[in-house]
Amino acid sequence: MNFNSQFVKDRRRRFYRPVKRILRASGVENAELLVGNTAYQPVIHYVPERVVFRPGGKVLVDFGNAFHGGVKIDPFGPGNGRIRVKFGESVSEAVGPSNQDCSRKDAVLDLPMSGSLEYGNTVFRFCEIANVGETPLECLNVTGVALECDLEVTGSFESSDGRLNEIWKTAVRTVHLCMQDYIYDGAKRDRIVWMGDMHPEVRGILCAFSDTSIIRDSFGFLMRQSGPEQPMNNIYTYSCWFIISVWDYYLATGDRQFLEAHGEYFRRMLAHYVRFVGEDGSENIPERRFLDWPNNDDQAAKHAGIQALLLWMMQAGEKILKELDLDASAVTAAKELLLRHVPDPAGRKAPAALMTLTGLADRQDVLYRDPFRGVSTFYGYYMLLAQETAPALELIRRYWGGMLDCGATSFWEDFDLDWTQNAGRIDELPAPGKKDIHADFGAYCYKGLRHSLSHGWSCGPAPFLSERVLGVSFPEPGKVLIRPDLGDLAWVRGVVPTPRGLVTVEADSKGFRCDLPPGLIRLG
Repeated sequence: MNFNSQFVKDRRRRFYRPVKRILRASGVENAELLVGNTAYQPVIHYVPERVVFRPGGKVLVDFGNAFHGGVKIDPFGPGNGRIRVKFGESVSEAVGPSNQDCSRKDAVLDLPMSGSLEYGNTVFRFCEIANVGETPLECLNVTGVALECDLEVTGSFESSDGRLNEIWKTAVRTVHLCMQDYIYDGAKRDRIVWMGDMHPEVRGILCAFSDTSIIRDSFGFLMRQSGPEQPMNNIYTYSCWFIISVWDYYLATGDRQFLEAHGEYFRRMLAHYVRFVGEDGSENIPERRFLDWPNNDDQAAKHAGIQALLLWMMQAGEKILKELDLDASAVTAAKELLLRHVPDPAGRKAPAALMTLTGLADRQDVLYRDPFRGVSTFYGYYMLLAQETAPALELIRRYWGGMLDCGATSFWEDFDLDWTQNAGRIDELPAPGKKDIHADFGAYCYKGLRHSLSHGWSCGPAPFLSERVLGVSFPEPGKVLIRPDLGDLAWVRGVVPTPRGLVTVEADSKGFRCDLPPGLIRLG
């Protein structure tokens, strides 16, 4: 018998995490007892040593790396005190004026008597706990409570460059943090299924996890929220990303049941979007027509990027309709028409990358100009795909590696290498005379502490390293192409999961070997 069988089951599980270190404490006795303490059950019998918070006392703890969930506080004695809990992805967020959008990160709470208090539903690494009552509080422990999908990372990437290896793992961890009930854009902010932002996450999940059901479920959630003629998330360009992502998902998983179940939805959406191709081949997608924030106010750059994005949608949509034996002639005609209009990317790397990837025009020249500036964590994935392997690897080392150098354990919503000049790390207390890399920077909707430091769209290095360097791609469902491209690496080895099993590849300058699961056909 199962008492809850009729209810919706949370795909996530809970894990208790001890405090890793104390960054500072004032007005708190025995704060060191919190470090490494794995006890998570309150007691009422005598305990010889316990943490004592004097009125106004506070402690700032570090759990070692970012995770999703909250904290559990076990008071001792009568309880009924008041505490203030502040979460932070950085130290400065945990001690500064928190932004409360999308998840609560600063709250005053009443402690229970003879029980535990658990609070939090966000991503954080640091937590400040303060006694804001008028009497001392005794505490047995403070424990992190992770609420995350309990998924094994079955994919892997290792190479002769340890920095790239760490970046692959951090990128996968970043997307894992955003795999909650559905795929979130950011697990601190925004805790929303944003379809356009989700495409790099889809590719990241496919290269790292055997269980990819959250992709299908997130697609289903979005389709239930909007009809095929309605823009997903109220942004017309996001429906373009939907069709592209569906085709990528199908190539990697061969989930024909999903494709067939929603074939009419795809057909109607594509028929609607064919109308947004002008007679001269120019896209005329209506508002809201969003490419990305850095290009939002540059109409020429935005038009060039959306021209390529609509072309990519038609390229993927044509294949979906043909796979389902549906009439694709109108989509094919729209695709050919779009290729006739070639806008200028206005020197911007995001549209230049999309134009290069779709075959609209080779604009690698824009990508190689001042290669470490004008990059974004979102469109950085497409900038990697659109250039040669060696410079792409150097971009990964410098740009995503720059976040690691600042103390990151997950990748950020936005980043600029210029921010690092005379700036402190996110795992250190703000220092006089130094810039605060979290609080002092950011742009558009992600300024200062609102800025998310665990944003799924930034996971692009993981799929790039698996697809390009390890060389594993799926040109057709049930078929794999293996073409390692090591760039400047001496060797590489790794694993890519498939529904049939694991694809294993090892390569060096002399060649490569691979192992395939039964039933998966190798091409080439």
